[in-house]
Amino acid sequence: MKTFLFKSSAILLLLFINLNVYSQESQSGKDERMAWWRDARFGMFIHWGLYSIPAGEWKGDKSHAEWIRTTAQIPLEEYNKFVGQFNPVKFNAEEWVLAAKDAGMKYIVLTSKHHDGFCLWDSDQTDFDVMGTPFKRDILKELADACRKYDMRICWYHSIMDWHHPDYLPRREWETGRTTEGADFDRYVQYLKNQVHEILTKYGDISILWFDGEWESTWNHERAVDLYNYIRSFNTKVIINNRIDVSRDGMAGMSSNQQALGDYGTPEQEIPDTGIPGVDWESCMTMNDHWGYNAADQNWKSSSQLIQNLVDIASKGGNYLLNVGPTSEGVFPPESIERLKVIGKWMKANGSAIYGTQAGPFENLAWGRCTQKQTDQGTRLFLDVFSPAPAKISLPGLMNEPVKAWLLSDASQTALTITRKNGSPEITLPTSGLDDICSVIVLDIKGKPEVVKGPEFSYQYDPASDKVEIRQLPGISRPDLTVYYTTDGTVPTDKMQAFSKPVTLKLPVDFKAVTYIGKKRTGDMTDIRLPLSFGKSVTLLKEPSEKYKAQGTASLTDGIQGSKKFNDGRWLGFEGDDMEAVIDLGKKTAIHSVGLNYIVNTGSWIFEPLNITVETSGDGKKYTTVLTKKNNAALWKQPDGVKQFSDVFPETNARYVKVTVSNRVTCPENHPGKGGKAWIFLDEISIE
Repeated sequence: MKTFLFKSSAILLLLFINLNVYSQESQSGKDERMAWWRDARFGMFIHWGLYSIPAGEWKGDKSHAEWIRTTAQIPLEEYNKFVGQFNPVKFNAEEWVLAAKDAGMKYIVLTSKHHDGFCLWDSDQTDFDVMGTPFKRDILKELADACRKYDMRICWYHSIMDWHHPDYLPRREWETGRTTEGADFDRYVQYLKNQVHEILTKYGDISILWFDGEWESTWNHERAVDLYNYIRSFNTKVIINNRIDVSRDGMAGMSSNQQALGDYGTPEQEIPDTGIPGVDWESCMTMNDHWGYNAADQNWKSSSQLIQNLVDIASKGGNYLLNVGPTSEGVFPPESIERLKVIGKWMKANGSAIYGTQAGPFENLAWGRCTQKQTDQGTRLFLDVFSPAPAKISLPGLMNEPVKAWLLSDASQTALTITRKNGSPEITLPTSGLDDICSVIVLDIKGKPEVVKGPEFSYQYDPASDKVEIRQLPGISRPDLTVYYTTDGTVPTDKMQAFSKPVTLKLPVDFKAVTYIGKKRTGDMTDIRLPLSFGKSVTLLKEPSEKYKAQGTASLTDGIQGSKKFNDGRWLGFEGDDMEAVIDLGKKTAIHSVGLNYIVNTGSWIFEPLNITVETSGDGKKYTTVLTKKNNAALWKQPDGVKQFSDVFPETNARYVKVTVSNRVTCPENHPGKGGKAWIFLDEISIE
């Protein structure tokens, strides 16, 4: 089970290949190669291997999955025993493909080899493969054949990291008894190349090679270039993701280095807030909390959430790679099948709003999302209205002339009423025929979309004057466009003052602005509210984690709120520690309320604070407690997302405000990380 074979035929092949033959392809060449992928928008990820046998459980701990060999610290000789148990007699490749096809998916990405090194095909390079199991069937061949039978693109996931191969380095930290003597990483790279050649040549045309496991120190950009050029020397059509290289920004999945290789970025378990214009990307996400099969994991996303994820991703110009983790018997979990069927039903009625579409022209829509396609007559907008649907939907700032709107699922294409409100088209939705999850309204417009957004501004605090300067950012330039504003909280109209130069205001700020085209208002209103604490200095008693320190203490009073992604560079993260922050308002000021943003993401061990205490002081020495908020420690599992705490206290004159946020310190019982250090993530303290 543990020998690795280097076939002479593969080695001879490599000797005669010039690794410098590949030259940078033209943009038109890449566009042609990527065309099917950009049209597809929706694919299935399948994580399957030996790790399906323990089903996520080891010695009573049920929190594992595809990483079980290292998360449970299973010795190699113990893990190898799973080979003799792998016998998925219920595996039927055609059933898998039909499940994906019926769900509306256009491609399948299967783990040919995950980090544990086990191979799902008959490899000439090792006997640590499926042919060494009781099953003895080439899974890659059967799935590739089934995909071609049903017009499905077949793709392989392949791990650069390999915990089994004797030449792969580094070893796991806990493998203290496994020597590295004689290990040769260059020899492992040759093994990797040989296997990549196998999976790209033995099973017909492969559409994507989805690499992973590239982040350890032994892999680098030079090795990535070498592997990339090698692949291109015999296959110029396969799409290769950015994880072949080393410049990926963690789970955000995008490569910031201009020299980084890869045809597209790979956000993992998240959707970019506003998309990434001009860049190809694909969000890979699970249906529950694990990639590989975990029998105990019942934290399934609803069908509604999965469909809305698909719509959200398409509206931002990305692809959705949705994962299924089959059981050790070779079947999809019933919960996965159930959700795939619901998605498939929705896609049969509304798939044209997903396939072949581009990102919509709107940034934020209160009622849903939008995708678009160009037509001979202009543009077709697909307006994806999440349930519960409002009676009317507005398209803020859309200047184009509407032609017709109708419900996509309405075969008769009955025209819907279109009016204009505040200069923006408004569509009255039908009273029947709407979808319980997401209804799609088709809107044809003349020309390419022209959207006048609400006016955008920058603002900066000047400590010397204790004032805020507000400046307008460049936007659409046209002679009939005017921005009007107010500073007293009222809604501005064209009877108010026009914004023509920077405005300086004292804190607190309540600034509102709107755009007019001639005499008609268009787009959303911009609302800037800045508290007394905006821009003020903050002192921390304890430093945050080095990894999550945002832009320093200024992040707590800069008026920019962190998103639901805790790694977006806006959050201060504290592991196992409380946060104690002192805000200096600069002078004694009458105050009566406090606000605080925090995030909950229990899957990443980030919990709601246990206590929030507010103290005030005139001199920074003697403090008086004015507010204490306690949470129920037993109710630890809150819905993920950004939470906003705010409360009032009796008005007091103070210069210094101390805010203490208490961490639960350790993960609670019934949490997968019980006993481990808990996190709190904080942003934006507002004092008013």
